[in-house]
Amino acid sequence: MSAKRSKARPAVVRLAAFAVTGAVLVLLSGCDVGSHVDGFGWPQNGITEQSKRMYDLWIGSVVAALIVGVFVWGLIFWCVIRYRKRGEKLPVQTRFNMPMEFLYTIAPVLVVSVLFYYTAIVQTDINRTTTNPAVTVEVEAFKWNWQFNYQDGPTEGSRVGKTVTSTLGTTEIIPVLVLPTGRTIRFEETSRDVIHSFWVPELLFKRDVFPGNVRNVFEVTIDQTGAYVGRCAELCGTYHSMMNFELRAVSGADYDKFLAAKQAGQSTQQALQSIGQDPLASTTSPFPTRRDQSNFNPGGTAAGTGS
Repeated sequence: MSAKRSKARPAVVRLAAFAVTGAVLVLLSGCDVGSHVDGFGWPQNGITEQSKRMYDLWIGSVVAALIVGVFVWGLIFWCVIRYRKRGEKLPVQTRFNMPMEFLYTIAPVLVVSVLFYYTAIVQTDINRTTTNPAVTVEVEAFKWNWQFNYQDGPTEGSRVGKTVTSTLGTTEIIPVLVLPTGRTIRFEETSRDVIHSFWVPELLFKRDVFPGNVRNVFEVTIDQTGAYVGRCAELCGTYHSMMNFELRAVSGADYDKFLAAKQAGQSTQQALQSIGQDPLASTTSPFPTRRDQSNFNPGGTAAGTGS
């Protein structure tokens, strides 16, 4: 009876292996990895100096994880094949092997320590701010849109500067945040209602936007011109998925002209046209929602010079 079972067992194992392999192939046939393979799933088109540091950290972490994974998987498969059951004899036991247990304890601690060290270095660099950034933008989030206030820098006794001009999104118009390349840009984030999150995928990171007196502050230096979609990445209510904006990176000279046109009373669309840019967002489209200042504040408090 036992002989028949032993003969039937390999057949069942082979059948199960074929079934699992077939299922995996069917599932993989529906996957489209596209250009993400080269970056191990991490976007490679970072547009800031800071994003390149984060990309290098990500690649290093993934490579380290793959090396450890291949080593561990190799040991597992080697043990499965080398020490598979061949009879009723009890195999050699390795518990209480102090050198081996010491290795199993110290190796993971060393790996985690190295990853923590490099993560702390990159995080410190990303969070570093300067005394006098070239551009300061106050990001105001509300359900379900954005207002960007261009400021003239911090005033004495306050981190917040005087608003020079603003861009406000409405139901019909996606707000376009125009920024220069090659200059240090400071973002001062605040929310008028609930927690939101400021996310431009090409920055390779996001920052939560909190209500009250809690301000998230960070700086970037953009090195590529172009139009990049921005989103709210924190579930904030009914129209969360529609709370989009566009970051438009232009040359320093064009940015100065844009800001001058805005200060002269032109709308964001007119100012963009004056520097030869598309007046409307090209990376995302408006949605049929009531996402304007009046919806947030029925009292009609002025939003500043907006779109």
